[in-house]
Amino acid sequence: MSIKFGTDGWRAIIADEFTFANVARVAQASADYWRVRRVSGTEKKVVIGYDRRFLSDAFAARSAEVFAGNGFQVVLTPAPTPTPSVSYAVKSQRAIGGVMITASHNPPSFNGFKLKAHYGGSAAPEECAGVEAWLDKRPVKATPLADAMKAGRIRIKDVRPAHYAAIKRLVDFKRIARSGLRFAHEALFGVGAGCFEELLAGTSCRVTTLNARHDAFFGGINPEPIEANYARSAAFLKQHPHDICLVTDGDADRVGGMDGRGNYLTTHQVICLLLHHLIVNRQLRGRVVKALNTTSMMDAICAAYGLELVETGVGFKYIAAEMIKGGVLLGAEESGGIGFPGHIPERDGIAAGLVLLELLATERVSVHKILGSLIKKFGPHEYGRIDTRFPLEKRAELMDFLKRNPPDRLLRSGVVEVKTYDGVKFVARDASWLMVRGSGTEPILRIYAEAGSAAAVRKLLQLGVRLTRQI
Repeated sequence: MSIKFGTDGWRAIIADEFTFANVARVAQASADYWRVRRVSGTEKKVVIGYDRRFLSDAFAARSAEVFAGNGFQVVLTPAPTPTPSVSYAVKSQRAIGGVMITASHNPPSFNGFKLKAHYGGSAAPEECAGVEAWLDKRPVKATPLADAMKAGRIRIKDVRPAHYAAIKRLVDFKRIARSGLRFAHEALFGVGAGCFEELLAGTSCRVTTLNARHDAFFGGINPEPIEANYARSAAFLKQHPHDICLVTDGDADRVGGMDGRGNYLTTHQVICLLLHHLIVNRQLRGRVVKALNTTSMMDAICAAYGLELVETGVGFKYIAAEMIKGGVLLGAEESGGIGFPGHIPERDGIAAGLVLLELLATERVSVHKILGSLIKKFGPHEYGRIDTRFPLEKRAELMDFLKRNPPDRLLRSGVVEVKTYDGVKFVARDASWLMVRGSGTEPILRIYAEAGSAAAVRKLLQLGVRLTRQI
């Protein structure tokens, strides 16, 4: 069976393609790649973590056995762990790489194998390609877990405390601690459950965690920070108002939110709130990096403050590559993945949540008042997305057709630019845009749109659907 890495690792349906045998194949290929790839300052060590999905702990253990069998020192987490905690451990422990067993926001039937590079971020495309090239080149070698632990090859260690300590250093934690903020955390049944209680224990803040139980089926949803998944927590907040509600996805590397009364905040709004905070309140400067399906309000903010904006393809591995170069103020993607300087070149939903709390603790006004001031200054930027089934075998044909036959106009504004380096994005003179892209993690087509009103966004999405029916 052919195994391909997508936007963020290899993902497949459990018991179909995501089997113990195939996980062992990928682990062996990763071990072979890292065995021959020498990185100065690193050790022959791999950090392995896992999420709350069905059999994730067992898949992680099998991966650990393979790495141990190939002579690596392995740090294996004892419980479901946030992806950024694993990433931080890779960097801080000078490991050659890391593995996170997770399918992030995918449906519960999926699981995945995320590769983390030595710098503590998503493995670059060339690193993923290098692992793919090693698939089935050598037979799987493995040492049984008990034997490897007895020999000291596998060590069980909770990597969360070190990560949480690093996050506290990233923000003005004393300001947050004395703020008295009353906030909720929608954990979406994921590994982030309990993280803010632990981080803010003993402070004046009061945390209410929603949907915290371990449920491999995520309460019947896909654990993604989008409005469709907030019904339970929104209903709670309408009855029990808070200052804000933070949302983390299944493996806690992405963030979304609601206001304190259950009204939806898009991931784009969250990103712009954070960017505003870093520029205005912290008085920081640097390059800003965004995936091309992310709001153009970021463009307007950067232009207003004279900041360089870098646009990348979709996938945090591309943003990470820019962050590694240095000088980056913020890296962000449409899905709610956000990275900060002075940390790891990786999206971190828990860190982003704390920075949002720092914003509220600093300005001492409602999140809607802050957002309203941004809209007044930079204009409304309404956003929408449709995910639709589309035959994989026709995806390339559709993209080629859209590149060759762009629409003349988006509603009443002429198309002035067509971007084709990841999917196809049509940009209009009035800064509205429409984008069509195949998912790198699921067999679906994503249609994105942004415009000055919700009604215009709906019309653009309808246009996008019509365009996909041309093939």
